[in-house]
Amino acid sequence: MKQQRLLSGWVVGLCLVLTGCQLSSPSANGEDLKIGTLLPITGDLSQYGTPMQETADLLVKTVNACEGVLGKPVTLVSADTQTDPAQGTQAMTKLVEADKVVGVVGAASSASSSAALPIAVRNQVVQISPASTSPVFTERSQTGEFKGFWARTAPPDTFQSQALAQLAKQKGFKTVAILAINNDYGNGLVSAFIPAFKALGGSITNEASPTFYDPNTSTFDSEVNQVFKGQPDAVLLVAYPETGSLILKSAQELGLLDGKTALMTTDGMKEANIAELVGKDAQGNYIVDGMLGTAPSAGGPALEAFQKRYQAAFKREPSVFDPNTWDAAALIVLAAEAAKETTGPGIRDQLQAVANAPGEEVTDVCEALALLRDGKTINYQGASGTVDLNPQGDVTGSYDIWTIDQQGQLTVSDTIAITGSDAAQTTE
Repeated sequence: MKQQRLLSGWVVGLCLVLTGCQLSSPSANGEDLKIGTLLPITGDLSQYGTPMQETADLLVKTVNACEGVLGKPVTLVSADTQTDPAQGTQAMTKLVEADKVVGVVGAASSASSSAALPIAVRNQVVQISPASTSPVFTERSQTGEFKGFWARTAPPDTFQSQALAQLAKQKGFKTVAILAINNDYGNGLVSAFIPAFKALGGSITNEASPTFYDPNTSTFDSEVNQVFKGQPDAVLLVAYPETGSLILKSAQELGLLDGKTALMTTDGMKEANIAELVGKDAQGNYIVDGMLGTAPSAGGPALEAFQKRYQAAFKREPSVFDPNTWDAAALIVLAAEAAKETTGPGIRDQLQAVANAPGEEVTDVCEALALLRDGKTINYQGASGTVDLNPQGDVTGSYDIWTIDQQGQLTVSDTIAITGSDAAQTTE
């Protein structure tokens, strides 16, 4: 008995040393499905994080009202990344090691997802982000680093960069200067936008050294003066609402928003209240009046039904990444039902099957669960899109062109469809 205990202790010790080793899956077959959310309830992206959390809660309540997964209720555990990679790492560690989740919806920022992913992969936990769009994830996935435990329901910024380049060309911008947050999101989008815009005949005035800002900085006069120097046709601001609003206030105070240089931005700034966050000028006009942006469209087959359900629950319109959050959580529960087990590897192995053809196309998550219980195969059609996943866990998509009007309202005017090639098509 003593020798057996010593041998058992030696095996456990060896497994702890070998970080890739796992003695057992976090949730055994037959247990209730437990999933987590890794979202920015506080910090620079908190405007998005709270409604995203509420959307995940709504999905789980909806699923539990129609018999749950494998006949048992789904449990949801939330964790706050604080829009900080270090905090995101701690939060993911808690979710997988203490809470024993087998799937995670999140993170929002690419930097937080990147920091948390090794923990998810090592513990065989599926991580599906509704909003992390850095092209770096595609590259890392192609190397096999994620072992199939990663996917996202928002398309990568290689696609958004093409949409931005198309938008700049449509508006007649020949020169663009770049000011971007210095993290995975900013770096990835900038590195993809430069060649996309140049391919359409555009020029980046600070191509040799794009201006990046520290997300922990609160004053931006130096960066703003640098990027507006020479009066480019437009400045592309890649930012989040909290710091992005401070940057635009600084530009206004320095007299740089005089109409000679247009403002372009991305999904990170698509916040319904962005005009109020930035404020008004001395004449009482919104500073961001006329600002243009792109953001992944929420135009999936299930969008209308999702919007009605969301409005009934929260008495407001969904935020930009709420449909993506709904779909991320839906894919996890559907894959678990298809796998007939509540384990990370089981969910991973069924993600492609429930998201892609062949299979019966279905938009309602409860109807999809019922079909799976009857032994049918499904092709889930989401609120954010058709959510067809490629081997790297990416979805293609289309992009809204949005702007801020004189009343400070965010409105969507056009859509640019991106297929993953250089071709793009604009529709009214």
